[in-house]
Amino acid sequence: MIIISVLIALSAAGGYAFAILQSTNSPMSAQMPSTATSSEKKALYWYDPMYPQQKFDQPGKSPFMDMQLVPRYGDAGGDATGISIDSGVSQNLGMRLATVTLGSLNPEIQAVGVLTLNDRDVAIVQARSPGFVERVYAQAPQDVIPAGTPLADILVPDWASSQEDYLALRNSGVSSLIKAAKQRMRLVGMPAALINKVERSGKLQPVWTVTSPISGVIEQLDVRQGMTLTTGMTLARINGLSSVWLDIAVPEAQAMDLAIDHAVEARLSGGGSKVIKGRISAILPQADLQSRTVRVRVELDNRDGKLRPGQTASVRLAQSATAPALLVPSEAVIRSGRRALVMLVTENNRYQATEVVLGQESGDQIQIIQGLESGQQIVASGQFLLDSEASLRGIEITALGDSARPLLQPALHPAEGKILNLDSNSITLAHGPFKTLSMPGMTMQFPVASPQLLEGLRVGERVRVSVSEGDHGLQIEQIEPVKMEAQP
Repeated sequence: MIIISVLIALSAAGGYAFAILQSTNSPMSAQMPSTATSSEKKALYWYDPMYPQQKFDQPGKSPFMDMQLVPRYGDAGGDATGISIDSGVSQNLGMRLATVTLGSLNPEIQAVGVLTLNDRDVAIVQARSPGFVERVYAQAPQDVIPAGTPLADILVPDWASSQEDYLALRNSGVSSLIKAAKQRMRLVGMPAALINKVERSGKLQPVWTVTSPISGVIEQLDVRQGMTLTTGMTLARINGLSSVWLDIAVPEAQAMDLAIDHAVEARLSGGGSKVIKGRISAILPQADLQSRTVRVRVELDNRDGKLRPGQTASVRLAQSATAPALLVPSEAVIRSGRRALVMLVTENNRYQATEVVLGQESGDQIQIIQGLESGQQIVASGQFLLDSEASLRGIEITALGDSARPLLQPALHPAEGKILNLDSNSITLAHGPFKTLSMPGMTMQFPVASPQLLEGLRVGERVRVSVSEGDHGLQIEQIEPVKMEAQP
């Protein structure tokens, strides 16, 4: 916590110093005569660099942080709607521009997959009647075995009487009685192979050698010499290896266009450049709540046994070309979580933060659904520096209408604090840490989403607040008094 506090203090001091430099001799300011000094300029207003949206009409100490307010001059590289930069400065900063173009994407989904056992190719071996384990063969879990491999010898006393009845009647010549005796052996649980052995040998066969019905890997082996078995007890589980599943985690936003039989290419980790091809056999109905992905399943042939469950693979799912749309480089988009922005180039080397609605993304290009027009220029490299400058100065963003913006509920961050001051639209709190923001406790003034939230509150009262984080800082969305426990 001490380290975090020091880092925040250093960043605050750095932002403050940066703002002072910007207000006096900013590289992003319009060129001025060399004789001009800060004392000859007229300040439009004063502001706190850590809370630039709040403007003050006179200098003084910030009510938010322990620092002096910084003047904002009319020629400081822009106005409320944009930033201007000298062309030489933009070259020194390595800024690169891109043009909004009209074109089509050939999207492909890059995802990660894991090989797993085919849960449809499973055999369960169970005890068919009460018995005793007389012998266990040298097998163990994770052994790969062929079909018919012996697992254990089981003595089943209950089968002896039905075998004796059959052997007594087999030479009687009465076919109906012989058939009935043979049917009785089936009904008590004797496998067909053991019944055939009784018929061929003409002798009692009370010991049943349990074998694997399929080839594959032993996933479970719960049989030990001397065990007493009950009917239905599971002895072994064998999973086939002739085919395996490739489970792919696809981001839910990209999974909407996938369908059964969609072509898939995979490269196993450590498998070099070899490409394994397959087709989607299932799209599972439930998304993962933590990773926000949809599981897609591909069944792969593994008769050569080279694919091993547990291996990871990089997966490519190609899709058909999209309809023509506006395209920009993906690196040009600034994503804040609440919205997406680009730095639009306007007249006279001015730059304006503009909100956009994003579409599909493929490779290094992304669709723009709304917010830009074909032929406009945007900043593709260095836009984060411009966005930081715009935020520092409280410059407005060209925003979309509410109907165009995707509906996103802002995350709320809780903390507790003590009320130090109240006015009509804000509250000053000595608050504890906002743990979900990694923000330590301090004294700050917060705007409130609605004046009604302040009704009934008093200075000195302890409250619990929930704030949202937006383009203009933190805002209180919920507030309630903290009920103090009665002292005994």
